[in-house]
Amino acid sequence: MTANRRTGHGALPRPPAPSPHGRTTSPYGPERSVDRGSSPPLRTEPPLRTESPLRTESPLRTGRARAVLRAVAIASCVPYITLKAAWAAGSRAGIPEGSPLLDGGTPLAVGNAATVLMDGAVVVLALLLTRPWGRRVPAWLLVPPMWVASGLLLPIMTAYPLQLAVRLLGGDGGRPAGGGAEPFLEPWVFGVVYGGFILQGLTLGALFTLYAGERWGALWRGRLRDLPESPTAPALRATAVAAAVFAQIPLAAHLLWAAGSTAGLDAGTAAARTSDFHVLEAVNAVFAVCAVTGVLLLAFRRGGRLPSRVPLALAWAGSAQTACWGGWLTLAVLAGAGDATDRTPQATVVIYAVQMLAGALVVTLGAHFFAERSAALASSSVPARRAVEASAPRESRVP
Repeated sequence: MTANRRTGHGALPRPPAPSPHGRTTSPYGPERSVDRGSSPPLRTEPPLRTESPLRTESPLRTGRARAVLRAVAIASCVPYITLKAAWAAGSRAGIPEGSPLLDGGTPLAVGNAATVLMDGAVVVLALLLTRPWGRRVPAWLLVPPMWVASGLLLPIMTAYPLQLAVRLLGGDGGRPAGGGAEPFLEPWVFGVVYGGFILQGLTLGALFTLYAGERWGALWRGRLRDLPESPTAPALRATAVAAAVFAQIPLAAHLLWAAGSTAGLDAGTAAARTSDFHVLEAVNAVFAVCAVTGVLLLAFRRGGRLPSRVPLALAWAGSAQTACWGGWLTLAVLAGAGDATDRTPQATVVIYAVQMLAGALVVTLGAHFFAERSAALASSSVPARRAVEASAPRESRVP
């Protein structure tokens, strides 16, 4: 009898403590309505979660990182916007004597205004990717600006550091080998402007990666071999082949220009070539290869063990650079910006137009891929949710 009163090993459990209103505090849950003296109720398992948590890291740490990235992205826009505003007000800071910018006229003023608006869009994107209201923005309103920003910033992010490295290794320092060409801008302007662009690309890329992973991460999980066969596979493969064929034209042109050829170049551009020009053309060729590789992997599902996000990233970066940079160069040629003269060869315009077409085909195939994946996941989640609700106890079913 004394053993039952001990609280050590072998002691009987203490009965539930009575509470007011005829309730007992059950060891299986707080304040369950149980008649005194009756057996404790069966334990009910908590309802199954139908969705996995979006975040696996500390929200506090993630929030601080995003706040820092947002601040850096916004601050990196200030030098460029300030410089453009100064030029619009009549300042000649960073513009040497004889620069074509001094005689730009209305086209240059329009171009400066457009680029200021584009840099201001970086501020909007940085806020959208970090504020709660940004999660409610439709995908069609967010993804295209991010794709365009990727296309315009990626070649600068990759080419400018390489250009500096080539100069350190004995390049011509940005001066034409033949000499005689008028300088375009003071060297420090490129450092300030391109440095800001690189920071914008890095911070926006990091913020968009976090945002897209939380909102659409399920669309690119798994490996290529795990992707279901698409009902429109023949059309997608035909589109991929067409994009790869069209991409061969700008790819060949960029490779020739990087190697020193002047075919298709106007006289002004050919005379002003430097090591910077050759590095940029090599980078353009690399992005064309990325676009072709990514779209063919997605369409034909080669490299089955490869994670799906790899060809998607290649297709995103390659299509953005080829399409957006090709469009930007086309506008520059047609507007007569920089050293482009009125005698620009038609072959150059055709090459840039085909480059835009190839990039547009790649991004169209990528958009179709995401639309199919989203529809497939949505349709498969409905039966799974119904099965979970049917197997769960009545009182714990998900509403």
